Amino acid sequence: MSSRRLSPRAVWPRGNSSNQGIDVITKKDRVPQISALGGGLFLLLGAAVLMWAPKTRAQAPARGQNVVPVYEGFWRQADGSFDLLFGYYNRNWEEEIHVPVGPGNTLEPGGPDQGQPTHFFPRRNQFVFKIRVPANFGNKEVVWTLTSNGVTESAYATLRPAYAIDEIVMMANFGAGGQTGFDPAMMGNQPPKLTIESPKALTVKAGEPLTLSAVASDDGKPKARPMPAYLVGQSHFVPNSATGLRLSWFKYRGAGKVEFDPPQTKVWEDRRDGGNSPWSAGWQPPPVPAGNKWTVRATFSDPGTYTLRALAHDGGLVDYGDVIVTVTR
Repeated sequence: MSSRRLSPRAVWPRGNSSNQGIDVITKKDRVPQISALGGGLFLLLGAAVLMWAPKTRAQAPARGQNVVPVYEGFWRQADGSFDLLFGYYNRNWEEEIHVPVGPGNTLEPGGPDQGQPTHFFPRRNQFVFKIRVPANFGNKEVVWTLTSNGVTESAYATLRPAYAIDEIVMMANFGAGGQTGFDPAMMGNQPPKLTIESPKALTVKAGEPLTLSAVASDDGKPKARPMPAYLVGQSHFVPNSATGLRLSWFKYRGAGKVEFDPPQTKVWEDRRDGGNSPWSAGWQPPPVPAGNKWTVRATFSDPGTYTLRALAHDGGLVDYGDVIVTVTR
């Protein structure tokens, strides 16, 4: 098992970019003319190279990699206290990893349990949870340590000025500003308001559906915007995503499988075509249901204790709430 110390606010890979390794030639006299025969040979050789080239899957592993904890930064509250914001980067494209709270998933000091997830979706997941620290936190740090697939890594949260963020930074990182990182429509945006109508603690038998409901509203900023049908040259540094109010239920904690009906929009950055993700080509926010009320049925495969989270998102800012479900045989 290896262990790595990670500096806060590290830049992590954001997906497959199609603009790496491309040289732009600006002087026409340096480009030789290609005859019809030569062009045909060139195309055949190019096809042969493409057939020989390794598949993308080899460059982006589906499973077997670890999850990296990430410190996103901090912001100040009106009373002078601070929120330390955390996310994670699952290096896998398909493997969802469960790491229970304990030695392999701990926050210190004050841990091990400080509200962090135990279920980790693939790829980049930003601003997943926060920890409130007092105004006199000073030069202290909070350390989140994760061990998964034999690798231990830690994120170190401090109040160093370089890690200060605000709502504009959060919106740009989610992709609300598009590929430039900023859109005037972001200005003045307020986060959605979420109310969970279901009881905060529920009990159900494994295999039996459980109905959950939540109400979410938004100020209409930024305005609804679908993802382009084709994604060309996405930046590694600033993602692009659809905007407009949406709500998803998902498993935040728990070892067993949870099936949602209807299927929920993904909450992680799946940029693949047809990914049912706000970061996927062609995705657009579904219509807001009547009364702004989202209802879903959750079915659990195994007994245990689960935390289900409702995430209201406008493409830039979020609000969320949790329901704890005890599943019996």
